[in-house]
Amino acid sequence: MGITVNEIVDAKGLACPMPIVRTKKAITNLEPGQVMEVQATDKGSTADMKAWAENTGHQYLGTVEDGDVLKHYLRKASDEETKEETRHESVTDLEELHNKIEEGTSIFILDVREPAEFVFGHIPSAVNIPLGELEDRLNEITKDKEIHVICRTGNRSDLAAQKLTKKGFNNVKNVVPGMAKWDGPTERNY
Repeated sequence: MGITVNEIVDAKGLACPMPIVRTKKAITNLEPGQVMEVQATDKGSTADMKAWAENTGHQYLGTVEDGDVLKHYLRKASDEETKEETRHESVTDLEELHNKIEEGTSIFILDVREPAEFVFGHIPSAVNIPLGELEDRLNEITKDKEIHVICRTGNRSDLAAQKLTKKGFNNVKNVVPGMAKWDGPTERNY
């Protein structure tokens, strides 16, 4: 038994946020109930697709690995099921984060990128919990400090910040635009 898809989106070779950007654009072409296959090679795209679907009301059906390609399956929601996509309200920029680090402010920096991304450059003292593992590792996050969530561009971290807030974490800030533009100190673990 195969999966019948109504549209295939090619996001191979693209990094976050592009698989989601292409998915958002393509899903408008579908009728409610129709299924889309998104082909991606970004390992973080599985967590991104799940979180995006949860945030919008569309149904994440699953992911099939085909060699290096991840095939994500999404079902378009009906108008009644669709939720307006939300953004985390509390945002901080890179300069503000850099200043807090330099001042020695007691903050918790949560990096939600995939381990391979983290290893090649991260903010010293940042804790790496990939978005896809966040629910299972909430106990590793300090609740009594201001939490700054960062990813590569600010999109994955936005989804993580929303998830943390829903789980009762207070004082959560999404860092934008993310590590792609970070010019402060970094560490590498390779």
